[in-house]
Amino acid sequence: MTARMTRLAPLSLAFAFAFATASTSVARADDTIKHPGDHPSYVVEIEPHLLVGFDRFGDAAGFGVGGRFSIPIVDNGFVKTINNNVAISFGADVLFPGNSAALDLPVAMQWNFFVHSKWSVFGEPGLVVGTHRDLHALPALWAGARYHFNQHVALTMRIGYPTFSIGLSFW
Repeated sequence: MTARMTRLAPLSLAFAFAFATASTSVARADDTIKHPGDHPSYVVEIEPHLLVGFDRFGDAAGFGVGGRFSIPIVDNGFVKTINNNVAISFGADVLFPGNSAALDLPVAMQWNFFVHSKWSVFGEPGLVVGTHRDLHALPALWAGARYHFNQHVALTMRIGYPTFSIGLSFW
């Protein structure tokens, strides 16, 4: 590197920073969370998904497919001053750990928070009843987020115990 290039590098970085700072528009805050009821109105949410099940019974983690249905039971959730709702979520997941298959039936209370016009987040405490070598019931806890493409379709990501899933939600 020549001496001239060494002197120009900090100047170039300063110019690039100044240009980027000056050319950005002022960001507007999205206050969707402050407007109770300002979320998609739906009777049922249908969510097909791909999933990974974590090691639960001495097997390696398994991959699978599944689906959830969520039915709102309280439109303006437990906190009336923010944009939230509560739903009952239930479904079926088929996992393939190793050379076997397992059927899980999750049931959870889903508390949704509509924090932005494009984003919602949720928590789900619940229970999973399933089969893998024998009948079992496990406590479950998930946290998730949705990126809303529009009022009827969203990308849904969920992580927790006993699974991680990614899929699409339809209203």
